[in-house]
Amino acid sequence: MTQIFDQMASWLQDPAVVALIIIACALVLYITELIPIAVTSVLACLALAIFGVITPATAFSGFANDMVFLIVGMVIVGNALFETGIAQMMGKGIIRIVGGNEKLFVVVLILIATIPAAFLSNTAAAAMMLPVAAAAVAASNGKFSKKRTFMVVGIAAVTSGGLTLVGSTPQLIAQGLLEDGGHELMGFFDLAIIGAPIIGLLLLYYLTIGRKILAKTAEEGESADEDEALKVQEVERSPIKIAITLGVLVFCIIGFVLDFWSLGVVAMLGASICVATSCISIKRVYSTMSWNTVVVIGGSLGISAGLAQSGAGTMIAEGMVSLLGENVSPWLVTAGLSLIAVVLGNFMSATATAALLIPITISIAVQMGFDVRSVVIAVVIASNISYATPVSTPPMTMTLSAGYRFIDYIKFGGLFNILAYLLAIILFPLVLNL
Repeated sequence: MTQIFDQMASWLQDPAVVALIIIACALVLYITELIPIAVTSVLACLALAIFGVITPATAFSGFANDMVFLIVGMVIVGNALFETGIAQMMGKGIIRIVGGNEKLFVVVLILIATIPAAFLSNTAAAAMMLPVAAAAVAASNGKFSKKRTFMVVGIAAVTSGGLTLVGSTPQLIAQGLLEDGGHELMGFFDLAIIGAPIIGLLLLYYLTIGRKILAKTAEEGESADEDEALKVQEVERSPIKIAITLGVLVFCIIGFVLDFWSLGVVAMLGASICVATSCISIKRVYSTMSWNTVVVIGGSLGISAGLAQSGAGTMIAEGMVSLLGENVSPWLVTAGLSLIAVVLGNFMSATATAALLIPITISIAVQMGFDVRSVVIAVVIASNISYATPVSTPPMTMTLSAGYRFIDYIKFGGLFNILAYLLAIILFPLVLNL
């Protein structure tokens, strides 16, 4: 018995083990929602700091992350679109096109979200599309619902960010590591050979079983407060404020494309202009901000840091790779690495997942004599298809504003996550050099 306690004490001295225990407890709280998920995120960061897994500064460094400022800034710009009446006009324009057909409405949103997500960033695309989707829901007089809409838009943004070299961070990290190692680089649209079919799968999934899952989710969580929030509010439209807000939106898009400052700086500058010119009042900024989203994304970045710095992420990755053995096919290794990326990606940021796995992937590919570029492409794609939790990526976190529960993401996003992964590993040997 003494030996058992000694062994347990030894394990608890390992930061990686402690991190895994804390994250497992956080996962239980996320799923059960015994306490709000924003509080769970903060408590997980506190536990990582208290037990010495990471420093307090690192645990809460996520709240100073550029992604947080991007989300805050674009939420303000998005709300300014509401305040000036632009979002309502855009929403009503979509309504005129699709009529009262919610199915067609969501399909149009998926297709529209694909373009900015692929060429700007998936986070920026979600930040721009969700306010427009909300306005269309409000203009539909109850025919459309946020809960039957937002999660699909979030998944579309995440997936579309994996279509090009600039849509998401994992591919940029991978390209840099390939270049540093002297390996063949990825082409601008190489990721689209698998990413595009996954977008097609999303359309098929939504049009069939997905709609039924979301419809049940909406019925279970419907509330009078949400219905009230969806009512269309007519606003006094000022041509000057409309012009300023549209100018800010165009400025943000150009800034995201040209990358002359960080995404967060561009978004916050745009938000500041909207507030300074009274396109949205500071009071409305505070009252309309999705603070739950801000806290969850900031906390999830702290959890991600705990996984990475404690060695827990590496422990998971190396453990799963060791299970595959040495004399295995390139496809099996790639499928295994991709599974690790998907699993980790649901609890770590895509950036952290890629930073952790891509170097390991390159090393394994070189040691086993596989085509490095092909294996890296597969893992990058897998890093961009995590949808089973609201903490997986910023676009998924932003959809929390629709009022989803954690379990809703598992039901809808988790099932699609499995389908997307299966499609990806089926396509790997067909389109990659494996």
